[in-house]
Amino acid sequence: MTTYAPARSRDQRRQDVHERLAKDEDAWVATAAADGDPCLVPLSFVWHAGTLLMCTRRTNPTARNLTPSGPVRVTLGHTRDVVLVEGTAETVAGRELPAEAADAFAAKLRWDPRDREPWVYVRITPHVVKAWQEENELAGRELMRDGVWLD
Repeated sequence: MTTYAPARSRDQRRQDVHERLAKDEDAWVATAAADGDPCLVPLSFVWHAGTLLMCTRRTNPTARNLTPSGPVRVTLGHTRDVVLVEGTAETVAGRELPAEAADAFAAKLRWDPRDREPWVYVRITPHVVKAWQEENELAGRELMRDGVWLD
């Protein structure tokens, strides 16, 4: 029989998720084309103003799948420390992104794609956030529903 550490409280999980959003730099991003063809890629991100901000080429499947906007799933962590974000994403041209957001992206990731074609930002608004480490945390894994953090 497997023994797990005690399940974290919702407050502790939420704190852990916010820490990962602030400190992690890379995530797996899943989208699908209109015909259902899936796409899974790693992208660097910054958490800014309640959204995940990433960047990719406009011609890459990830950006094409989201044009003009679309559903997306993002995961951080590994199989024993998962953060799963479900939301909607939109592509934003570099010059159209507010300077504060572009500055935050450039500062964290040490790269500024604002004036580089064909790069576009991908801004993801989360609607659902789940986090768990082991089987004993599956029951309480939902931390955000309909874009609102749960108490």
